[in-house]
Amino acid sequence: MPLELPQVLVRREGAMTRELLLHPGEHGLGMTHSSMAADTTTTATCGFCATGCGLRLHLREGVAVGLTPETKYPVNLGMACPKGWEALRVLDSPERATTPLLRGADGKHQPIGWDQAFQTFVEGFRGVQERHGLDSVAFLSTGQIPSEEMAFLGALARFGMGIKHGDGNTRQCMATAATAYKESFGFDSPPYTYDDFEKSDCLVFIGANPCIAHPIMWERVLRNRNQPEIIVIDPRRTETAMAATQHLQIRPKNDLALLYAITNYLIQNDYVDQDFVASHTNGFETLREHVAAFDIESVARAAGISPAAVQRAAETIGKGSAVSLWWTMGVNQSYQGTRTAQAIINIALITGNIGRPGTGANSITGQCNAMGSRLWSNTTNLIGHHRFEEEADRRKVADALGMDEQCIPSEGSWKYDRIIEGVRRGEIKGLWVIATNPAHSWIDQSDVRELFGKLDFMVVQDMYHTTETARHANLVLPSAGWGEKEGTFINSERRIGLIKKVRHAPGEALADFHIFRGIAHYWGLAEQFAEWTDPEAVFRILQRLSRDQPCDITGIDGYRQLDACGGVQWPWTEQDAGDDRSDPPQQRRLFSDGRFFHEDGRAKLVVDSVEPMPEPPNAAYPITLLTGRGTVSQWHTQTRTRQSPVLRLLYPNEPYVEINPVDADALEIDHGQKVRVQSRRGEVIVTANVTATVRRGQAFIPMHYESTNRLTLSHFDPQSGQPSYKDCAVRIIPQSN
Repeated sequence: MPLELPQVLVRREGAMTRELLLHPGEHGLGMTHSSMAADTTTTATCGFCATGCGLRLHLREGVAVGLTPETKYPVNLGMACPKGWEALRVLDSPERATTPLLRGADGKHQPIGWDQAFQTFVEGFRGVQERHGLDSVAFLSTGQIPSEEMAFLGALARFGMGIKHGDGNTRQCMATAATAYKESFGFDSPPYTYDDFEKSDCLVFIGANPCIAHPIMWERVLRNRNQPEIIVIDPRRTETAMAATQHLQIRPKNDLALLYAITNYLIQNDYVDQDFVASHTNGFETLREHVAAFDIESVARAAGISPAAVQRAAETIGKGSAVSLWWTMGVNQSYQGTRTAQAIINIALITGNIGRPGTGANSITGQCNAMGSRLWSNTTNLIGHHRFEEEADRRKVADALGMDEQCIPSEGSWKYDRIIEGVRRGEIKGLWVIATNPAHSWIDQSDVRELFGKLDFMVVQDMYHTTETARHANLVLPSAGWGEKEGTFINSERRIGLIKKVRHAPGEALADFHIFRGIAHYWGLAEQFAEWTDPEAVFRILQRLSRDQPCDITGIDGYRQLDACGGVQWPWTEQDAGDDRSDPPQQRRLFSDGRFFHEDGRAKLVVDSVEPMPEPPNAAYPITLLTGRGTVSQWHTQTRTRQSPVLRLLYPNEPYVEINPVDADALEIDHGQKVRVQSRRGEVIVTANVTATVRRGQAFIPMHYESTNRLTLSHFDPQSGQPSYKDCAVRIIPQSN
């Protein structure tokens, strides 16, 4: 007799059954259940990293109910990483800031309305300026908001509110690349297009792990049909290093000397494009003399690798017909990052690997709109990458904005580290933090948290009220996130992509753009910013500001063309577009004509002395700590990625440290055991991950965990002011389980 199951356990009809039943999806969406059925789709640029993938958003009654990668978008060609797939999920977090919050006398945040919030903002910062002077208020911006919002913030703060000092969290990731490009090329100008990943016959990755940090870029490498040589220069045996044909696993911070040794070998063995060097560069003889002291034998010995490995890498670069050199945070976040980046640029220039398919000295950007920040944030560069110090630039900007030239400052801001130091010295008493989390991400974290307590007034503007920085705020302003507002991002290959509003922000949260409009009104600046009515109106202002700059975008026919083309790379001028406003080619690289942005049209070859590590290991702290990307599903401070249950399943939720097996044996540490990692600044309890991916005398902790920056050392690249997160001395002590 068959077993009869209770009816409650077997129900062939009902809501749950209908949800689980899959149907062929519309719009090429595959199989889906009815709750995901879409009326139509639209495409927008992803809001996580600077790869800038196109996501196809599935809309029902104008609201996004799901997404898939856009197959025709020229960046990702139908691919997306886990973060992109979860881009909508993180908007639904219960930690969203949904109303303005004001800290009361009891120290707790209480909800208030927008009218009180704007009045409190104005009274708070004006009060600080009246007590301590105009320069006593600063802002810290971000690479996470659209260019139009960055421009509004920078113009409002500096041209309207009289705030002299403001910088962005792009100082933590991209300042080195920007500084290196400006000095070498004459403008902050990454020269490449993603098609170069597929066109090279030799790709060199220095301090970069795109398998994890930029997986869609790595997918483009895997599409390369040239069977390329892949050379990785990195202290860790990263996922990218494991896939390489050559891995130079150097000791930390030996990269500059190694690159000079490779340059010396290329010169000595006649791998120099003499015609290109003579016609398009300055400084070759100085370069030749400088690198002559860096012989392969001694440099390899100091770096802990074999001379044969260095020679093989140099030979591969010298003999390659299309060599591309790529770097990211392993170079940028270094006390000599700018000079290391320029050593990479030097190799590309002297071998003529620039301006052709598959070539270039190519900085991979981190945040979704760090490139937009570099052009439009109005911090250390006058908006549009002009110069505060140049009267002609100030006049041009004033004319483009329709503002009085007297409101344009004649000098740039302090850099991020100097602003923080200004808080320590009592020079900065008010701080406005927008879409960034320095209480987590800034180097020597305990110090900066203590300094926030010295401020008279602090405002944090963010999607989430639970960030480490928001906990310090007097006033929290709730902002909309990606998918809840409009604007443009600029990705690593200079492509301007469109983001769209496909969801309503929760509660009373507003787009940062509208928060800035409200502040302008309450500050009494409504007339000065009357033209700044909506994001596309500001985009037209940015076009005017870009005219005759290397980043000229006057030829773009507004948001319509950006949407239709799958983004447009700068530059695209009115002359390029012509009278018919034609669409640009999708893959365009810079310097194909050999002309650079210095007045003489030549690139500069830049060299410098190699300096020792500021905090080398010793008997008390015998291990060098490295930090960096953890997994593909983590991002920065995890402000957003930890809001996704799916992403949280894809990485260890508790912090861990990678330790070499030999070191683990000597310290009597077992895999999975709790250990105490101590630096001169603080300590953390983490789980030991015993692995050969790090060499003896080294350890690695992912940067994403809240505790990591308790350990890091406050030292900075002298040219860019970027923190050096990648090296400090620690000791590791086993804990009893």
